[in-house]
Amino acid sequence: MTHPLEFGLDTFGDVTRREDGTLLPHAQVIRNLVDEAVLAEAVGLDSFGVGEHHRGDFAVSAPEVVLAGIATRTRRIRLGSAVTVLSSDDPIRVFQRFSTLDALSGGRAEVILGRGSFTESFPLFGLDLQHYEMLFSDKLDLFAALRQGGPVTWAGQTRPPLEAQAVFPPVEHGLLRTWIGVGGSPESVVRAARYDLPLTLAIIGGDPVRFRPYADLYRRAFAQLGRPVQPIAVHSPGYVADTDAQAAAEFFADYKAMRDHIGAERGWPPMARAEFDDEVQHGSLYLGSPETVARKIAATAKALGLSRFALKYSAGPLPHEKLMRCIELYGRVVMPMVREMLG
Repeated sequence: MTHPLEFGLDTFGDVTRREDGTLLPHAQVIRNLVDEAVLAEAVGLDSFGVGEHHRGDFAVSAPEVVLAGIATRTRRIRLGSAVTVLSSDDPIRVFQRFSTLDALSGGRAEVILGRGSFTESFPLFGLDLQHYEMLFSDKLDLFAALRQGGPVTWAGQTRPPLEAQAVFPPVEHGLLRTWIGVGGSPESVVRAARYDLPLTLAIIGGDPVRFRPYADLYRRAFAQLGRPVQPIAVHSPGYVADTDAQAAAEFFADYKAMRDHIGAERGWPPMARAEFDDEVQHGSLYLGSPETVARKIAATAKALGLSRFALKYSAGPLPHEKLMRCIELYGRVVMPMVREMLG
């Protein structure tokens, strides 16, 4: 890697609990999330991403608004989505919201565009899931045209054509930094290269090294296009505590609660402790002491040739106070350890 590995944090704004076990209201979760982002900058992290969901167990449905609040309390850290479900949104409005965030933050905005692993937004906004792939492809093509700046002329399948249409506000300097989020589709990897966009691999289960073919495919696609390869990032879940045992003890019950709730909707069996332990030891759950997590991140970064690693640190109702401690350890201890390991 020619540049130091960037370190990010991602959150879905999971609804967290008080120490007595009762859940916090969504409004307090959002306020706490802003404090988490402020701490992330204070401990030296490079980026902070907020996911978009439209369901009761996650507090954030409008990440750009939350990120705008964070922008007013930070000065350096990059602010982005994790991810924006472009398929169920309007590309023009998405661009306008993020160009506004970019202006407010002094050029720190970025967006990860994806189809999302949750589908609640489709019926909510009156869209047919049968058009899942077509919606994303068409809207991404329009967004890519908007991103270039200037009046846009475009025609597609999902809306009336545009003819020399100006969109405001324009991005102040350069192009809006835009990533494509991919969960494991070769077609999506190639599409990111075709649009000359950085790639974020969402690795949420199994050995991270199994994604090496996708990273290699991405680089080959750029070589065939005759362009310099764009950065590759990984988004994966994890949690840092003072020791391995403490991390597992604090994290397991809340992570299992989140996993089992989603799994029940999707027909998955409840998560056994052995499955959890296997993900920690061999899979894509970056959990443990700072040294344990640092070694695993360094190994993943080397195997995939990463430019950024983003830890999805929120996990079900795990309390805000524990998340703050995780953020502090990740920035102050894990990040310098990994950079030393990578030389």
